[in-house]
Amino acid sequence: MIDKNSPLPIYYQIQEMIRKKIDTAEWEPGDMLPSERIFAEDFDVSRMTVRQAVTELANEGLLHREKGKGTFVAEPKIEQPLQGLTSFTEDMKARGLAPGSVLIQYTLRTAPLKVSEKLQANTDVPVYEIKRIRLADDVPMAYERTFINSAIVGELPEDIENRSIYYFLEKEKGFKIGDGEQTFEASLANTEEAGRLDINEGDPILLIQRITYLEDGTPLEYVKSAYRGDRYKFTIKMPR
Repeated sequence: MIDKNSPLPIYYQIQEMIRKKIDTAEWEPGDMLPSERIFAEDFDVSRMTVRQAVTELANEGLLHREKGKGTFVAEPKIEQPLQGLTSFTEDMKARGLAPGSVLIQYTLRTAPLKVSEKLQANTDVPVYEIKRIRLADDVPMAYERTFINSAIVGELPEDIENRSIYYFLEKEKGFKIGDGEQTFEASLANTEEAGRLDINEGDPILLIQRITYLEDGTPLEYVKSAYRGDRYKFTIKMPR
């Protein structure tokens, strides 16, 4: 299957062979690939050539490595179009996945200076802080910290961590959510993020910050999230 006389680099040919096996479901998510040594012997190439092919596919998210275990076909990524302001719960339901949460912390506290600035609130105004692991079909997808201005929303129910905050605020409290500002940044998981997301420290993540505003322009919430880079991607349609 490898043509050493082809103008295509050998590592690229190996890459495409692996990609085809994944595309045709010959190798499915969770399947372990042969070792670099076996690949090298089968194709009569160096292990470095095999490693280059596997590394590039891992960087694309098609494969993932587990230290001391091997290389596996990765689960397909969840794709979220950036077309409007939606909640995590709404996103997962739209894709036929069961949304869920694991509560880490739920407190009413004095807002850190940065949070007060984001919410345009006085530093003595308490905020709700909700730390959650967001799940899709029971798989950790994101580690999320949400800050909500208590002076605006008043009292929140004790079970709010298990519900869609947007749904509660709009349907039960009558708020009119207008729009939001969101930023994305590539990063590597620190110790806490890796532990929450069931990944390795140093694995790629997407750091996302969002400020949500009411229709009158009042900041309602500030959210900091770490999304798994191996399971999540965002797309956007850009008309000319």
